[in-house]
Amino acid sequence: MGILITPSILNSDFSDLRGELAKIAGADYAHVDVMDNHFVPNLTLGLPVVESIVRASPVPVDAHLMITDPDRWAPAYAEAGAGSVTFHAEAAAAPVRLAREIRSQGARAGLALRPATPIEPYVDLLAEVDMVLVMTVEPGFGGQPFLTSMLPKIRRTRDAVAAAGLDVWVQVDGGVSRSTIEQAANAGANVFVAGSAVYAAEDAAAEVSTLRDLADGAFHD
Repeated sequence: MGILITPSILNSDFSDLRGELAKIAGADYAHVDVMDNHFVPNLTLGLPVVESIVRASPVPVDAHLMITDPDRWAPAYAEAGAGSVTFHAEAAAAPVRLAREIRSQGARAGLALRPATPIEPYVDLLAEVDMVLVMTVEPGFGGQPFLTSMLPKIRRTRDAVAAAGLDVWVQVDGGVSRSTIEQAANAGANVFVAGSAVYAAEDAAAEVSTLRDLADGAFHD
């Protein structure tokens, strides 16, 4: 299973978004956080901006929807061209139907879990999704420290995927940096959202490569 680095543009300079996207051309996805100031206490960007990002990005877009009513809105992000669309388990009324709608639009479907949400109630749904996002901070704001208390949940998620014989990615988002990525990879994560670690680096492209190498050396399935 390959290691994927998906820098979050939440920490980029939005006044030069095309240039900021070019900095991460060596990454696997561009992670785009969509927040509605209802599901989380922050407001970022919506569908029209994501459509523009899809057109400008040198890599596929990984849209993380931190919104209420994803059942209504998530398929539109897939239709807009996002390569992966992740919705929150806590917000979805019909997660299986929603995942199937996203997949029918040609995108990968991801299921996100807040720190307090266990994986166990969703184990039987793993075959319906392509990725599980284990939040390693409370969603809403960038720059928060990595919650090491989430490492056992990452391991339980990876073990559940393996027990089911599925090819489901395990993503972590929040506080991912050189000092934390190896712990997350050793626990079983293979997809890493890194925002400030990449965009605060002197060379964003080099930081992506460094993070990939660290995770690759530590990954344990």
